[in-house]
Amino acid sequence: MSAVKNNDANRLIVQEVAPRDGLQIEPSWVSTEDKIALIDGLSQAGFTRIEAGSFVSPKAIPALRDGDDVFRRIARKDGVVYVALIPNLKGAERALLAGADELNMVMSASQTHNRANMRMSCEASLAGFGDIVALARRPGMDVTHDVTLNATIATAFGCPFEGRIDEDRVLAIVDAYLRLGVDGITLADTTGMANPRQVARIVRRVLAVLPAAALTLHFHNTRGLGLVNVVAAYEVGARRFDAALGGLGGCPFAPGASGNICTEDLVNLCDETGIATGIDLPQLLALSRKLPALLGHDVPGQLAKAGRNCDLHPIPAALQAAA
Repeated sequence: MSAVKNNDANRLIVQEVAPRDGLQIEPSWVSTEDKIALIDGLSQAGFTRIEAGSFVSPKAIPALRDGDDVFRRIARKDGVVYVALIPNLKGAERALLAGADELNMVMSASQTHNRANMRMSCEASLAGFGDIVALARRPGMDVTHDVTLNATIATAFGCPFEGRIDEDRVLAIVDAYLRLGVDGITLADTTGMANPRQVARIVRRVLAVLPAAALTLHFHNTRGLGLVNVVAAYEVGARRFDAALGGLGGCPFAPGASGNICTEDLVNLCDETGIATGIDLPQLLALSRKLPALLGHDVPGQLAKAGRNCDLHPIPAALQAAA
């Protein structure tokens, strides 16, 4: 990320995941109206992709039980893809009826984590994905627009129960997803176990079989390497990354997992190194600075506290006089 890279091929696409991944573990209820206001604000800030909610059982993730209402009431902006995370066929049906533009299916590379997260084996998850793909591709589906399909590989870089994941297994799941006919694939570092050398190695292998425009990287900052891993992935050709406003989020089924990489910190990194994102950083910071009051606690992101490099402090009067 050392050179100025402003052409379209080098643009970094940020998918904002705070409305889903960021809010799913919040202990206090965030109202439907506040969720909608957050998503609408993100739409106006220049994002082209927003994961706006999930259609998981409210018993499993009560914080997002209003997903149907949120998707129906957001002020949709042309050119923005509103993504829904779905766990199964029933969730896919709900998401389609609510108007989701893209369905994001999730399976772990780790059998143990998949049983903890999805309550089934990886093989059962894949079989269920086939049913979801068939539903979304069915001629005459009662939806008003074409729907794209993304499949996520959770714990792609490491599992809190099984440790390091064999890279060949990750590539085998990529192949299985492609044979299902998905439009995009996400590699998720669910518990923040990835390191930059590992990231570069795996991303190179995946990009040998998948276009950069179809690959998303999802990093958590659990061990402080989130943005370092973004740089490593970007330098070998990755161009799409998940991030959460304020650094919110974490997986309720991954012990010790902390928040996602912080969106405003990532956009600032891009701005400082001349990489275009299309996102208005001042608007983004204004949204981030509302989060502590909305959630009732501080958030991990750094830029909202420190300010941009161009946000200079006034010179103290005593120093001005001395000059």
